[in-house]
Amino acid sequence: MKCVQFQAIGPPSEVLEVSERNVPVANPGEVRVRMLAAPINPSDLMFVEGVYGRQPALPQVPGFEGVGIVEENGGGLRGRMFMGKRVAVLNQDGGNWAEQVVVPAKQVIPLSSRLSTQQAATFFVNPATAWVTTQEVLQIPKGAWLLQTAAASQLGRMIVRLGKQMGFRTLNVVRNKAQVELLKSQGADDVIVFDAEQSPAGELRKQVSSIVGDSGVRFAIDPVGGTLANAVLETLGMGGQLLVFGTLSEQPLQFSPRDLMTRQATVTGFWLGNFMQAQSLLFKLKLVRRLTRLILDGTLATQVGDTFRLDDIAKAMATKARSGKTLLLMNES
Repeated sequence: MKCVQFQAIGPPSEVLEVSERNVPVANPGEVRVRMLAAPINPSDLMFVEGVYGRQPALPQVPGFEGVGIVEENGGGLRGRMFMGKRVAVLNQDGGNWAEQVVVPAKQVIPLSSRLSTQQAATFFVNPATAWVTTQEVLQIPKGAWLLQTAAASQLGRMIVRLGKQMGFRTLNVVRNKAQVELLKSQGADDVIVFDAEQSPAGELRKQVSSIVGDSGVRFAIDPVGGTLANAVLETLGMGGQLLVFGTLSEQPLQFSPRDLMTRQATVTGFWLGNFMQAQSLLFKLKLVRRLTRLILDGTLATQVGDTFRLDDIAKAMATKARSGKTLLLMNES
């Protein structure tokens, strides 16, 4: 079978290669899935670069998310139930950029036939993050403000639309003025243009105060870290919460404990994989049904841009991503 792999960590455009491997065999408790498609997510590229939350076991096939059809059950009731079904493959160890993949049966989720292959491939990481961070972890009430950074990303736009659906207001931080109208068209309540590398943290606080008042915001989420997250921390009001779920800047947070003490604020880390592992099967089934509805009505739908075959991974890495998510295609559905 074909797969994309890397034998050393480094820039994806330099270390990723197409390779041939034997078709894997499912052991007890596992299933083998014929992969149909998988997205190229920032987390996948960070994994290749060696700066993700877990280190690859070289040689390694990337890919934490995707969709495929279960073709072999290694043994077990759950695997038997999934035979022949199209499933989301949540591969916490990576490996989905391949024609065939073996994973624990508990890491695949049957999907509605109403979802297109493209939406099924991108079913989990961004849609689940949007819902879980805002509704399960922060539990943002109607009318409250949520400040988010990297707001023009696919995930950021989903959160804007989810805010409209659920009744919370979004205050969206971007670096590029051209992204303001894009977010307004998605339903953003307000947009701030701020570059943490060019402007002092006080400038963000000043702009936020002009919109929400001097009391600051109660809820904020940040996938960037570094100086931007430091600036966001200064916008929190009394009892404010900052949820950190990414390290796009690859820079640490640096702040005085007094910033938390005087406002009784909290900074919390969030990792979707860890959160889902702690949830019951009933919660997961309810979440899948909820996400399916929100994807079908467009709230949590993913805009897809370029698509590439596995053989074209070099081209995929060399092509500058457009506004949509880039997908890898493996087998015919």
